[in-house]
Amino acid sequence: MRSESDQPAKRETLNLRIKAGERGLIDRAARASGKTRTDFILDAARRAAEQTLVEQALIRVGPEAFDAFLALLDAPPAPNERLRRTMRTPPPWERE
Repeated sequence: MRSESDQPAKRETLNLRIKAGERGLIDRAARASGKTRTDFILDAARRAAEQTLVEQALIRVGPEAFDAFLALLDAPPAPNERLRRTMRTPPPWERE
């Protein structure tokens, strides 16, 4: 016997009116990513929605706290052994 949580979520209809050129662009991008038009649009819209909500949820701080934060970002890192070792290590493209 299946419970409600085992049932696939019911899908709703969302109608859009777009220009032919925009639809063609979306179709080409969907094909290039191996997705259907619907899945491509839903993925893009979901990412945009999540990003918008994350940006709205950012912690807001006063000007003094923000200035202190920027000062920390701008300050050079304190020298330490791990940093010294990293700076002495040749990059991978220079190693033989």
